[in-house]
Amino acid sequence: MSEPVTLQLLREWGLPDAGGSKKSRGQVVVVGGSPRSPGAVLLSAEATLRVGAGRVGLAVPAALAPSLGPAMPEAGVYELPTGSGPLDDALRSGLESADAVLLGPGFDDPDATRAALQTVAGADIDRLVLDAFALGILPSFDRGILPSDLLINANEEEAELLLERDLSADREADIVEIARRYDAVVHCFGTVAHPDGRCWQAEPGGSGLGTAGSGDVLSGAITGFAALGMEPERAAVWGGWTHARAGDRLTERVGVGFLARDLLPELTAVVHES
Repeated sequence: MSEPVTLQLLREWGLPDAGGSKKSRGQVVVVGGSPRSPGAVLLSAEATLRVGAGRVGLAVPAALAPSLGPAMPEAGVYELPTGSGPLDDALRSGLESADAVLLGPGFDDPDATRAALQTVAGADIDRLVLDAFALGILPSFDRGILPSDLLINANEEEAELLLERDLSADREADIVEIARRYDAVVHCFGTVAHPDGRCWQAEPGGSGLGTAGSGDVLSGAITGFAALGMEPERAAVWGGWTHARAGDRLTERVGVGFLARDLLPELTAVVHES
């Protein structure tokens, strides 16, 4: 039986002390991007900062790197190696000093995604969040080389890829099965499951969230909370709640038709109202 996610529960859990510097508030690296979807990493990266993380870096294909720095002056920018090439010293240092790494936003090629995950997994990473194209390759990837602290942010189609079957009528049981199969905390449409069977259920937000880039904002919010030092399941619950309530605020104010980037400042407002 899942535990309902309420504002009272979140207030009981609380938020980590932000501390006095950008380093104490958590560091993130977002790995992803492609020529077709260069903006996804920007949405995810800004979301990490909007929920309280202190620093963020973007690890992207070399062709994208020159344009993303000016697009997000708050972020450091690293170049991903081509194919299965080795990490350079700067990116390795960035990954290994990060409190949380998000991999997947903006990738659009399974082979490139697999190569990036294989390369990043070779670094000494404490906490990894997987999203988007990274989930399509996870069933055939060696879980043993990934960090023990693994979070998965899946939509319904991605959940079916992870299960390698259709979702059943019992969503909670399906999400718990994914969590156990991949030894990961899983967020899917308001449901959060831990490998030990614990489960939480929040209202997933309204239809306005069904817009391009919304999932990138969600994965960034989860990663930002993870970088603050929350337990993985609490980071997933907080991230899902904050994303959904941001959508609710916009729907009440402007109606359906807002953009994913409109969610970003709302994240901060929701955190401070909570």
